[in-house]
Amino acid sequence: MLYQSTSLIMPKIIIFDVNETLLDLTPLKESVSKALDKNTDLLPLWFTTMLQYALVETLTDEFHSFEQIGSAALVMIAEKNGIEMTLEDAEVFIMEPLRTLPAHADVMSGLKALSAKGYRLVCLSNSSAVGLKSQLENAGLIPHIEKFYSVEGVSKYKPHSDTYRMVLEDLGAKPEEVLMVAAHAWDLAGAKNVGLQTAFIKRPGAVLYPLTDRPDYIADDLLDLNRYI
Repeated sequence: MLYQSTSLIMPKIIIFDVNETLLDLTPLKESVSKALDKNTDLLPLWFTTMLQYALVETLTDEFHSFEQIGSAALVMIAEKNGIEMTLEDAEVFIMEPLRTLPAHADVMSGLKALSAKGYRLVCLSNSSAVGLKSQLENAGLIPHIEKFYSVEGVSKYKPHSDTYRMVLEDLGAKPEEVLMVAAHAWDLAGAKNVGLQTAFIKRPGAVLYPLTDRPDYIADDLLDLNRYI
């Protein structure tokens, strides 16, 4: 554990982000790299473009699935770099790899340990409802998750406050009783804005945003987090 806030009440419910927090994105990155003629330098640009247009859709009251936005972002990056690609081509490189991502090595044992302590464990993801179910099933995580929520329920993407409130309302929970766990600083900024406790998981390459409130917990992985809550 790298950091722990003081004067926190113990949470009753833990909400996990899914992509990158629980699931390893390496196979998806390899597929996208293949689509972009193995130019790994373009991977961060593709990912940020996908997030950018998810936020554009939220702000303009549009909504396509995260998989569709990811495919569209791949077409955009390909076009900028002189690579011919249709939307249908892009979907081949995005859909299947995204839905079959493996869990990080610490996740299964980390979830079991947290569940054994009596925490209610749920997930909230930008993935589509169908895609999210496939992801959790293929990674073997369904038995350890009480409920899983897609932002499709409100047709807005995280970090919009409505996405977190959707989960709170369904569970009948108070914000201060809930801990949001993610490897993305923007996700935790959204959760903190609603009043949730937050925990940052330091997956490779993940960094904090210096201009927002510091998370209540900063941990190397779920097993590390389990030692302190």
